[in-house]
Amino acid sequence: MELKVPPAIVWIVCALLMRLAGRVAGGLSFSMPAPLWAGLMVLCVIGGFGIAWMGLAAFHRAGTTTHPMQPDRATALVTGAVYRYTRNPMYLGMALLLLAWALYLANLAAFSGIVLFVAYITRFQIIPEERALSRIFKEEYETYRRSVRRWI
Repeated sequence: MELKVPPAIVWIVCALLMRLAGRVAGGLSFSMPAPLWAGLMVLCVIGGFGIAWMGLAAFHRAGTTTHPMQPDRATALVTGAVYRYTRNPMYLGMALLLLAWALYLANLAAFSGIVLFVAYITRFQIIPEERALSRIFKEEYETYRRSVRRWI
């Protein structure tokens, strides 16, 4: 299973499951004041896209691969910019977009999709990427890994 399903597909499946969970568990719907609801959603969308874009831009500046299915092709270890705070800004951005979606759905069951996404991406995407980066960059990656959290 490792590195067999592109993260974007995992994200779409989780978003669809969140929609389904919201419909099935209608009794778990919630409401909040519209300004708070809208503000949180906008913050999550802007934050999600922004963090993911900063991660992608840092990879492009470093001239290394952005292909999530081929971490063995990495030519540079990116540790600056947003990577000083999270080792996985692109996945963190995707998780924040799912949080915005869960808020839009306004159903507690929908939040389970975020947990599913984080768990799946960690096990089947991030851990294999970390192994590849350890092989390629050895101690430099291990030092970075010890100093920056996986998610936040």
